[in-house]
Amino acid sequence: MRRTYLAGLSIASLVVMGGCPLVVPDLLRDNLAEGARLAEQRITQEQIASKTMSLAQLRDRGMKIFTMPFSKEDGYGDGVMTTDERRTPGDRPTLQDNGSFLRVNGLDGQSCVECHSVLSNASIPPIFGIGGVGSAVTNAIIQPTRIDVTDTDDAGFASFDGRFANPPFLFGSGGIELLAKEMTMDLQALEEQARNNPGTRVALVSKGIGFGFVRFENGTFDTSEVRGVDDDLVVRPFGRKGEFSTVRKFDVEAMQFHFGMQPVEVHGEDTDPDADGIMNEVTAGDLSALHVFNVTLKRPFGLLRSPTAERGRQLFQQVGCADCHIPTMFTERRTLPLTFPEDEERPFDNEYMAIDLADVPGFALQPDGGVAVPLFSDLKRHDMGDELAESFGMRLDRVFVTARLWGIADTAPYLHDGRAMTLGEAILMHGGEGEDARDAYAALSTADQNAVIEFLRTLRTPLDATNDLE
Repeated sequence: MRRTYLAGLSIASLVVMGGCPLVVPDLLRDNLAEGARLAEQRITQEQIASKTMSLAQLRDRGMKIFTMPFSKEDGYGDGVMTTDERRTPGDRPTLQDNGSFLRVNGLDGQSCVECHSVLSNASIPPIFGIGGVGSAVTNAIIQPTRIDVTDTDDAGFASFDGRFANPPFLFGSGGIELLAKEMTMDLQALEEQARNNPGTRVALVSKGIGFGFVRFENGTFDTSEVRGVDDDLVVRPFGRKGEFSTVRKFDVEAMQFHFGMQPVEVHGEDTDPDADGIMNEVTAGDLSALHVFNVTLKRPFGLLRSPTAERGRQLFQQVGCADCHIPTMFTERRTLPLTFPEDEERPFDNEYMAIDLADVPGFALQPDGGVAVPLFSDLKRHDMGDELAESFGMRLDRVFVTARLWGIADTAPYLHDGRAMTLGEAILMHGGEGEDARDAYAALSTADQNAVIEFLRTLRTPLDATNDLE
């Protein structure tokens, strides 16, 4: 039986090359022209907010932005270096003065899909498509000043003072974003409760997840007991460190870091802060279309479990993995509000569009009107110990947001930087707050450990997340 390994691409035409038929996908045909691509058929935020375009049209536009290779005519690159701060987007050099790429601190690709393109690494050959994970070769190398590749320090390893981050998939991100917004609203309400009751120690709990305590006294908030979230009590589920509250926030940063493409909503309209001669490189409409595409991608799913996998699920609970990797969380509503401009502490303000998560993304509707999100995470930051700690010199070096395990069977390599090549390795590398569960797993018999792994292998990614758009 013939298998297709390039998922998510439709057939536009058949051409002949060297006497052999060659399939040319729509996406390739549409992007053969050189020069600026992003500005072609650009839609505005006003058009999106007026609801003159269908959801399918917006998703299609967002997918094209996600997959198109940006050019210098679009604003790719950082332009002219003008300051002594050479690590931040907008003022970086290029490697060997090549004029385009740096790689070791962003400027490391031309399109989003280059790093989000593996739908499944569980088969040989792997299955490629739009919105998947990245392999180790696509890891982002973030703001280093030194990489000791020959170990001149005699440390026994190549020391590095940046971050090394493996690209995750985007499937199901709409459900994650809605959970985070609802949790933020809960925590903001509890903060207000503390304000209204000075001196009272208020427990910060949302959807069964505890984030410590807050107290308001003498006109200020005492956040010394807040845990797993920033002091502003905004839940940020995106990014390995939990840096971004929404997919849009992530995209704004990614556009600048990876491509040197400067969003208007950050730098203002009709400005050229990187002096590359291009203004309005990424508009609000561009980011909204990209946001719509990302949050409407289908969610990961679970296969029917064999008796061994079901035993593995029970052991996953018993050893404590599910204390942080919570199998399912539930939203209060079925629609995700997309907002602009975004206010992190008031995440439902300024709504311009609502996404029905029970529709295209495929989340299961619940009797109370919300949806079930089978994410296997608590969306909370945890200290993972010395072994997994990064060496960036920031307060979050040891801290990571709990990895979402849905789709884990297809997404090797594992952990924040892809250092674990197998699921078993990933579990045994847990430390810090994950140490007890790790030790309990390590104490299991080989048969029981294998049962846990068999359970995890039932958690799969969708292979048809964009098929309806082609």
